Amino acid sequence: MHNHEESERLASYADVLAGELPGAWTSTYHPPEHKDDLAELTDRIWDMDLVAESLAEHPLQQAAVLARQDGAQLVVLERHDERDGFLLAAVAPRSLPDEAYRGIREPNGIALMDDPFLSAEQVAGDLLTRYDIALAQVRHNDAVGVQASQAERVVLTWQSDGSLAAAPVGETDAAVLAANGFVHDKQTGIYRLSGDDTAAQARAVRETGQQLDAQGIDTALQHPSGRIAPTATPPAQSPAKAPTASVPRRR
Repeated sequence: MHNHEESERLASYADVLAGELPGAWTSTYHPPEHKDDLAELTDRIWDMDLVAESLAEHPLQQAAVLARQDGAQLVVLERHDERDGFLLAAVAPRSLPDEAYRGIREPNGIALMDDPFLSAEQVAGDLLTRYDIALAQVRHNDAVGVQASQAERVVLTWQSDGSLAAAPVGETDAAVLAANGFVHDKQTGIYRLSGDDTAAQARAVRETGQQLDAQGIDTALQHPSGRIAPTATPPAQSPAKAPTASVPRRR
């Protein structure tokens, strides 16, 4: 049977935490009776580590959602170990398409101490910072239509200003892009190649394709609409590829 005292403790903790975080946050408690809300929330929890492991063993029975005006959400969950405190995880906005999340590292959740005032400092300096960066990356991907690359393919997306943008997923991809004039935006993780000099841009794309092909990685050109053009390099016998890594996903 559900413990009413534990429910009050979680809801009160979340209320205090929301009031202590930077910015304006509200808190909404979801009791066990809100089964549909809890099921949807479980699917949107943006975590592949501590919180995902907990949910795999202990399905969500109650939660408190902290919401910011810009759509950012955090969720406070019960801990199922012998320690006091709670778990806190980021929530992926339902308004953004799944494709925008591809290649973005999950802002994995954290364990909180039993003191919501001290926990607010921990959240502001850790999870909230990582969450805001990840949200900016996903929103940027959605806005410009940049398709995240995969382990075996780098996608270059044409932008309205004539530049090209790419979201590589590996160190090899990123190194080749940087070596050929793509400039890295640390905030979003996107690599951009200027289109001011179209001849230089064409050479850079050709050399990028050849260098990636030598590594067994294909290159594709895409318009934001999602249409993918033929690979940038002539078809060639690619070397055997190592097994591809799984695409990062959100729960």
